[in-house]
Amino acid sequence: MMSNWLLPESLADILPAEARRIEELRRNLLDLYRTYGFELVAPPLVEYIDSLLSGTGGALNLRTFKLVDQLSGRTLGVRADITPQVSRIDAHLLNREGVTRLCYCGSVLHARPAGLLSDRELLQIGAEIFGHAGVEADIEILELALESVKRAGVRKARLDLNHPGVVRAVIDSDPALAGAADDISELLSTKDVPALAALGDSVPGIRPATVRALLDLASLYGGTEVIAKARQALPALPALLAGLDDLETLVRALPAHEFSIDLADMGSGYGYHSGVVFSIYAEGWHDALVKGGRYDGVAKAFGRSRPATGFSLDLRKLSSGLPPAQVAKAIRAPWGTEAALVAALRELRDAGEIVVQVLPGQPHRLDEFTVDRELVLDNGAWKVRAVQ
Repeated sequence: MMSNWLLPESLADILPAEARRIEELRRNLLDLYRTYGFELVAPPLVEYIDSLLSGTGGALNLRTFKLVDQLSGRTLGVRADITPQVSRIDAHLLNREGVTRLCYCGSVLHARPAGLLSDRELLQIGAEIFGHAGVEADIEILELALESVKRAGVRKARLDLNHPGVVRAVIDSDPALAGAADDISELLSTKDVPALAALGDSVPGIRPATVRALLDLASLYGGTEVIAKARQALPALPALLAGLDDLETLVRALPAHEFSIDLADMGSGYGYHSGVVFSIYAEGWHDALVKGGRYDGVAKAFGRSRPATGFSLDLRKLSSGLPPAQVAKAIRAPWGTEAALVAALRELRDAGEIVVQVLPGQPHRLDEFTVDRELVLDNGAWKVRAVQ
């Protein structure tokens, strides 16, 4: 018989000190985004599935829990990503002209974990810029993403860049690969060189130059020098060169940061992202801390196509890789309702102190606080003194 206290696989409770730190991270980052002019929105946890998955591709569909709405009989989805919801708000509800900056924070649920060490419940926080197609918006988003992890205490973050337009240009240039984009993308992401080399025999009509370009893409990863190597190795297709230009512009705009570039790593965003994509890595986390990029046109399903770029991260994962959460200092006070004691308690709490009253006859154990002072009655007055 299963114990009632067991949780489903890949779900976990967050205990006091850690929960407090996650909440402080949430407040800190939302306040940071506000200083950049981002407005906070809060979409619902559940939506009609047609709206929730609009423009996002199959990967998100597999991660989305589905249920039947008892009121309408329609299929609902529990969100697995908040970004499409924010796109809907920008396109349909706000419907503004020009640039809109929106941020958010809320729980998302995955039907299956994204990786072996991943949780299924995430606390997703992020920021999005709508209405500007230029690289300036990408630069601002990258700066804000890097500042987010810096504010959280992450040191030596590494920024990984890619541009799906580079691979897309190579695939689109050869009619023999029509309809095979997802398969080719998977082979490139896994660096499956033998399978890529075998395309010359397995795909009727594929050009030898295309096979060579795909093989070159599989080896184009490393530092910023990859951009120059790609210009020499790959065909001079207009869309491909434009993608490399965008990458170079971003690298030059952020000279103080460490970059890596992998032109073959498409992740799950081949059909979703339209421009530069990025991930932020740091020592202490097994995979990317932050993921983001440009996704123009996703809001077309909501009746208004808009340029868009943004990023998101999971606050639970971010907190888990930081040093152990520190307990806060607190004051112990006796139980009582006398006016002088109540006044002293109120004064201390108004000043931001943590004051824990000990209930009669009860020992107390605190995981989030350490009691280093106590409130005592001394010559008719309530005073705070260090715990002996």
